[in-house]
Amino acid sequence: MKKITILALHLGAGGIERAICMLANGLYKYYNIEIVSTYKLDEKPFFKLNHKVKVKYLMEDIKPNREELKLALHSKNIISITKEVIKSIKVLRKKKILMVNYIKNCDSDIIISTRDIHNKWLGKYGKDGIIKIGWEHNHHNNNSKYIKKIINSVKKLNYFVLVSNELYDFYKDKVKPKCVYIPNAIDYFPKQLSNLQEKNIISVGRISKEKGYLDLIDVYNLVYQKYPSWHLHIIGDGPEANLLKKKIEDLGLTNNVILHGYQSRDYVNNLLAKSSIYVMTSYTESFGIVLLEAFAFGIPCVAFDSAQGANEIITNNWNGYLVQNRDFILMSKRIMELIKSLERRTVMGDYGYKLAQKYRLSSIINLWLELLNN
Repeated sequence: MKKITILALHLGAGGIERAICMLANGLYKYYNIEIVSTYKLDEKPFFKLNHKVKVKYLMEDIKPNREELKLALHSKNIISITKEVIKSIKVLRKKKILMVNYIKNCDSDIIISTRDIHNKWLGKYGKDGIIKIGWEHNHHNNNSKYIKKIINSVKKLNYFVLVSNELYDFYKDKVKPKCVYIPNAIDYFPKQLSNLQEKNIISVGRISKEKGYLDLIDVYNLVYQKYPSWHLHIIGDGPEANLLKKKIEDLGLTNNVILHGYQSRDYVNNLLAKSSIYVMTSYTESFGIVLLEAFAFGIPCVAFDSAQGANEIITNNWNGYLVQNRDFILMSKRIMELIKSLERRTVMGDYGYKLAQKYRLSSIINLWLELLNN
């Protein structure tokens, strides 16, 4: 049986990490699968892995000190800043040495890279004869510097996998390796869909600037003025969590907006089953996996069209609403249209559920097998 190695930065609670674990779980029957992770953030990967998937950590006792460095810079304490800068340099240096050494000595038949820096090292140091695949999960947002970095990183790879049609169309004539479109998958469909009668709005994701959660509170506040019995549930954590909490308190929404923090997949699924509307306020998304997860429960979705991945999943006025120009008032109106009509929620949710079927893990794994077997 051939061996596949997937290179990861860590196996924490992130979208890329989730996609890695899902791919590994889908391929272990056909290949020996190994995940090589630079950092070991927790005792176990955040997302469940089949016991046949091997995990190797390169730095078990050393973790990135990004947050510590931010705190030091904020404190303006020269000694603390110097200490954290030196530590950061050492960590980054060791990170490169260990991953490059691993790539140089890797005996796998196929190596899949999930970060631009890994793409670069894989292309430069990977053995001849190994099939080298880059797997891009981030949207470029027309950032010329990022685009150039990605194009340069994949020059010496064999294939470049993109998770959306839009990214495929964008990169296919710009990079040397052959581009392949393979969307991300969903691996869970509940036995029973949401009845869409609970007065709960839900959003799941990292509490960071690009996800637009501060904007979500402004949108929900408009909804709350007319429908105070409807609650907003936010699952996730991140650098803007404290800002988000303060904004909720300042607007007097503490009893109506529930912050759940990071939670297990089972916890998320249980809350989805009790929710009636999903809302995404991201500024950018390469692929809206959370929208498909909501569709799997028959929940209609509302999103700003600035989240590029949402445009590929939501068909406006069909399985949800796409809101242009990040218009808070229009988004709140769309949410209220769904609140007012159970029939509309049901019809849109049904169309969403049918779309989600196309992204079942088994179907997406077949696309990967088509690439890998060839």
